[in-house]
Amino acid sequence: MIFIIVITTNQLVKAQTANADSLLNYIVANKQKVAFSLVVNDTSIVALNQNKQMPLASTVKILIAVEFAKQAGKNVINENEWIPIADLNTYYLPFTDGGAHSHWLAYEKTKNHIKNDSIQLIHVARGMTIFSSNANSEYLLDLLGLDNVKNNIQLFGLKNHTAIFPLVASLFIYQNPKKINENKLLKAIKNLPEEGYCKTIYEIHKALKYDTTLLKKFRLTDLSEKMQHLWGERLTASTTADYVHLMSILNNRKFLDADSYGIVAELLEFVMENTGNQKNYTHFGMKGGSTASILTEAFYATTKKGTKIEGAYFFNNLLSAENSTLQRWMNNFKIDLTQNEIFRQKVQQLLK
Repeated sequence: MIFIIVITTNQLVKAQTANADSLLNYIVANKQKVAFSLVVNDTSIVALNQNKQMPLASTVKILIAVEFAKQAGKNVINENEWIPIADLNTYYLPFTDGGAHSHWLAYEKTKNHIKNDSIQLIHVARGMTIFSSNANSEYLLDLLGLDNVKNNIQLFGLKNHTAIFPLVASLFIYQNPKKINENKLLKAIKNLPEEGYCKTIYEIHKALKYDTTLLKKFRLTDLSEKMQHLWGERLTASTTADYVHLMSILNNRKFLDADSYGIVAELLEFVMENTGNQKNYTHFGMKGGSTASILTEAFYATTKKGTKIEGAYFFNNLLSAENSTLQRWMNNFKIDLTQNEIFRQKVQQLLK
């Protein structure tokens, strides 16, 4: 899990600031790879490429989390229901999620949340948001209803959002059992219109539920670097303007009822379980995502001083080393964005 670190010493403060400055400097030097929106107390501070559609990776799971909260808040689903782990494994493809699903299960075992090979639904949803388990998100799309999740795009007024589809099922499009020339196959996939692309994925998703042999037939070796890159480029996309708008709704507790926001807090505000963060924030919610070349995150915070901040930054076309380095810097970047007004002024000045 990612927790916002509470800074207590001058040495750590200096290290935090250095990391935050490093990420800011990277953005300034690589604006063509970045979209970044930041709003403070309803005032736009940064709007860098904010209307440019970019792949979301797992940040799209915020919309699944919101739908879960809506249905749990209205008792359409019971967040305490026990779910067999085997039902989740129906959608689990090993070695395709960076170890997220296995790390989540290992964590839940340490918490004694697994009983008789089953786990409560709320922990499944937290496994999706905190650990970013793709298998859990796929299961939840089935449970909640894909159309219900997709309807949140319109409900929350997201203007530049492409279609939502299951991540695990989408990987099967990039299989090459007939050993077709890879460049020809890539061109064919690239030329598939969005409607046809999504329809194929939906059919694969349905098949996974009933064909227990399909997962076993998946060949990891077919996912070459080129295949992975195109898969990432065709992921659900949106803009930082849209996701800052969504973060503002969640931060200001608009549209949903109090019970639903209680669930939102469990799913997106997990950093508030750290007592140090409770001293600095009333709310802090976030969700990120990454592939080999994509890194995204959206967050919201209300500080103890009453400052409301919403942000989203999307990176694309990253080298592997860039991606790893940016991930190391991101936590400190968020801390300075939410706690340090002088740093926010610097960001605004450099990116205006």
